Amino acid sequence: QVQLVESGGGLVQAGGSLRLSCAASGRTFSNYAMGWFRQAPGKERDFVAYISWSGGSTYYADSVRGRFIISRDNAKNTVYLEMNNLKPEDTAVYYCAADYGMAISTTARAYDYWGQGTQVTVSS
Repeated sequence: QVQLVESGGGLVQAGGSLRLSCAASGRTFSNYAMGWFRQAPGKERDFVAYISWSGGSTYYADSVRGRFIISRDNAKNTVYLEMNNLKPEDTAVYYCAADYGMAISTTARAYDYWGQGTQVTVSS
């Protein structure tokens, strides 16, 4: 089992920045690739960003590429999502997830463990 706890969400004005954190416990964190997803009310859970177990590979959804940065610190068992130039359409609950697979995963069902989510609200 891997337990994931997100933090860092909140209310921010358009153009602002937030940094989300996801702290992991349980099994060896560095064995897992990590992803961030988001879900707005009435919508499906969408892929946001992916980082490989080593941090050497990253991948982003087109909607956030160039604005968001995913990173991880395996010594601290934590993955981060730095979000810049936020837009109202970024408003959602953000979830981190752990994937034991080796390939880049952009679908929610590929991930084995999920956090409870943190709310991000961007006002216009």
